[in-house]
Amino acid sequence: MDATHWSTDLILLAVLAGVFLYSLLTNAIAKSIVTLPIIFMAMGYIISRPIEASAEPEILNEGKRLLAEITLVLVLFSDASHVRLKTLRKNFSVPLRMLVIGLPLTVGLGMLVAYILNPESGLAMALLTAAVLTPTDAALGQTVVSSPDVPEELRQTINVESGLNDGLVLPFVLFGAIMASAGMEGADTDGLAFAAVLQVVLGPIVGIAFGWGFAKAMDVAQNRNLMAEAAGGVAFLAVAFSAFIGSEIVGGNGFIAAFVAGMAFGNTYKHEIHFIGEFMEGVGQLLTMFAFLVFGALLLPDGLEHMTWKAVVLAVLFLTIVRMLPIWLSLLGTGLALHEKLFLGWFGPRGLASILFTLIMMDEFEFPGEQELLACVSMTVFLSIILHGVSAAPLSKWIGHAARDKSDVTGETDG
Repeated sequence: MDATHWSTDLILLAVLAGVFLYSLLTNAIAKSIVTLPIIFMAMGYIISRPIEASAEPEILNEGKRLLAEITLVLVLFSDASHVRLKTLRKNFSVPLRMLVIGLPLTVGLGMLVAYILNPESGLAMALLTAAVLTPTDAALGQTVVSSPDVPEELRQTINVESGLNDGLVLPFVLFGAIMASAGMEGADTDGLAFAAVLQVVLGPIVGIAFGWGFAKAMDVAQNRNLMAEAAGGVAFLAVAFSAFIGSEIVGGNGFIAAFVAGMAFGNTYKHEIHFIGEFMEGVGQLLTMFAFLVFGALLLPDGLEHMTWKAVVLAVLFLTIVRMLPIWLSLLGTGLALHEKLFLGWFGPRGLASILFTLIMMDEFEFPGEQELLACVSMTVFLSIILHGVSAAPLSKWIGHAARDKSDVTGETDG
C-alpha cells in the first residue's frame, strides 16, 4: 500500500471514529452549546490539508458534487412531504407570511445589499448571492426546535419555514446562476432563456406526476397488504430519485421536481408517512454530518483564502438586517409580540441548503466572481454555525420566560 492510499485510509478512519464518538455523546452534546454542525465543520477544517494532499482534485470535485446532489434531493423531498397544504392554509398563517412575503423580500433586500457592496459583479451575481443565502437550516437551530421552553407555535413556525424555503428559493438560485453565466464573455446564450423557463416549468410537472403516481401505487399495495412496513424507506428513496432523474431527462430541474414530488406524495399518500422521518433521522443525519465535514474541509479553507472585508460585512448583514427586517415586516398584524418577531427573525440560520446550492451551482455553471461568492457563503455559514449554535440554548430559555411572563399578565388581567 502506497503512502497516498495509506493516508486516505487514515483520514477515513479518523472521520468514522469522529462519527462514532459523536454518536456516543449525543445526549451530553445536546446539553451543551456545541452542535453537530460545529463539530463536523471543525473536524473538516482540521483534516482539510491532509485531504488536499492525499486526494486528486477531480475525485474531490466529483465526490462533493455527488454528496451535495444526494443530500439535497433527500432533504427537499423529506421536508416537503411533511407539509399538509390544508393544515398550512388553516393553522399556519405565520410561516405562510414568512414564506410568501418574507422570502421574496429577503431575496430582494439581499440582492440590493450585495449589489451595493460589490457592483462590479453585476445584478445577476447579486441575485445568486442573495438566493443561496436566503434558505434557513433547522439543523443549526435544532436546540430551539426541540426545546420545551420555546412556545409550540414558534417551534412549528421555524420547522415549517425551514422545511419549505429551500425549495421555494430554488427558482431564484437557478435564474441567478443562469443569468450570471450568460454574462460571461464568450458565453453561448442561444436558447438560454427558454431552457431556464423549461427547467422551472417541467420540474414541478414531473414532480407532481411522480409524487402522486407513486403515492397512489403505495396506497394500493398497503390496502392489499402487499407491502411490508420496512419497505417504506426504500420506496421513499425510489420516489425522490425517480422524480429527480425523470425531470433531468426531459429538461426540467431535478431539485425542483424532488421538492414538488415530496409535497405531492405527502398530500396524496393516505397511510402513515413516519418511514421518511425515521430514514432521515438515521441516514439523513449521516449525510448532514458529511455535508458539514465537506464544508469545513473543502469550502471553508478556499473561502477564507479569498476573504475580504466586503464578504464579512455581507455575511453579518445577511444574518441580521437582511433576514430580520423582511421577517418583521411580514409578521406585521399577526399579533405576535416584538420579542417573538425578533426571535423568529434571528433564528434563520444558514447552513446545509446554502452549502449544497453553492457546491452544485459552482460545479454546473461558470460565472464571474465565483471566489467572492464562495467567500461570502463560507463566512455567512461559518458565522451562522457559531452564533446560532451558541445562542440557541440561552435564547430558548429567554423566550420561554417571556412567554410565561406574558401568560401570567394575561391571566391576571382576565381574572
